[in-house]
Amino acid sequence: MAKIATIGRWLAARAENVAAAMLAAMFAAFLLQIAFRYLAGFPTGWTHELSVMLWLWLVLWGAAFVVSEREEIRFDLIYGAVGPGPRRVMCIITAAALIALYLVSLPAVVSYVTFMKVEKTAYLKVRFDYLFSIYIVFVVATVVRYIWLAWRAMRGEAPEEFDPTKVSSGV
Repeated sequence: MAKIATIGRWLAARAENVAAAMLAAMFAAFLLQIAFRYLAGFPTGWTHELSVMLWLWLVLWGAAFVVSEREEIRFDLIYGAVGPGPRRVMCIITAAALIALYLVSLPAVVSYVTFMKVEKTAYLKVRFDYLFSIYIVFVVATVVRYIWLAWRAMRGEAPEEFDPTKVSSGV
């Protein structure tokens, strides 16, 4: 188990590296867009397109691989007011609902993403199926995450109790 945990931490760090690289590339494209438009008087569309593509990938990549369960945004009013037993039940119900919804929608999502191979972005000519493929990765990663959370809850591990005095930015 220690080796698996070490591999998991290494993979999590690499996922954060990928997210940081996407953010850096998006920022560089944003700066280029400003420089081309206001310094050179030559507006470009590809920098905006690249920023939008990177934003899409960054949000879904981060949600799938970087943001931990305790960092997710959720409505904690009821969840934080109950004990470990009801939190486990709520975790199992939430996990079952999300797993079912994502798995039911997955065939249609895959069909739509593969269908979008016929379209390309305006400036960079990136096929939309490549662009939207991150959503499939997100769905699969989310399903795996919630299977794991439900499994832990069914084995008796209650999700962490919400503590408003320990709210942070994830650091």
